[in-house]
Amino acid sequence: MSEPRVALVAITKHGAARVAQLAPQLPAASIIVSEKFAAQMQCLPNAVHAYQGALSAQIAALFHDYDQIVFFVSLGAVVRLIAPHLKSKDEDPGVLVVDDTAQFVIPVLSGHVGGANAYAEQLAALLGAVPVLTTASDVGKTIAVDILGRELGWQVECPKINITRVSAAVVNEEPVAFVQEAGAKNWWTRPTPLPANIKLFSRFEEVDLDRFKAVLWVTRRDIGGDTWSRLAERLVVYRPPEGQE
Repeated sequence: MSEPRVALVAITKHGAARVAQLAPQLPAASIIVSEKFAAQMQCLPNAVHAYQGALSAQIAALFHDYDQIVFFVSLGAVVRLIAPHLKSKDEDPGVLVVDDTAQFVIPVLSGHVGGANAYAEQLAALLGAVPVLTTASDVGKTIAVDILGRELGWQVECPKINITRVSAAVVNEEPVAFVQEAGAKNWWTRPTPLPANIKLFSRFEEVDLDRFKAVLWVTRRDIGGDTWSRLAERLVVYRPPEGQE
């Protein structure tokens, strides 16, 4: 997976100072500051983009040009800035906020699919800060259905509504069958045990479908329409790359 395109954004004296402290640890990140703070960034290895006028005029370009946008700006201000530009979690970049004292890193937008949660943890480690994760699967230390196996190259196959329904079953601790017929076995990367509501199977035929609210199925099989119809919105399929066992 390629490195994300990162923007570090500041509009205040304190925010610019925090960016200047962090930026050398992220030399590929771009610095976005108002013109009056640009001079203090010139000794850094990062690309520096100084803007004039209101930050709000820069947001559309930031959304287009970067994968992770880190604002050293208040959370409320960021919400107002980005609101007119939101499309969907499949399109929006990750948006994060770091407070003025760099004690907390808060993923605001696209935590899972956009990678903001994972990037928040990386930034927190660099800053000695606390990542504030609020997505249910992270708080509950369970499976993130929408990005499971992404780092292994797995592709999700199902209607979007299935992601929503199955994610709800997972975080609500309802019985969920995890069937793995293919792909790497090291998909569970949390330091905590797999939650008790997730039951493992090596073949789909082993699952008593009446006992489970949802099924996560890692397979290379062709899945017929009758199976999709029978499970309705309860099934999410993952396709691992060829040769991965």
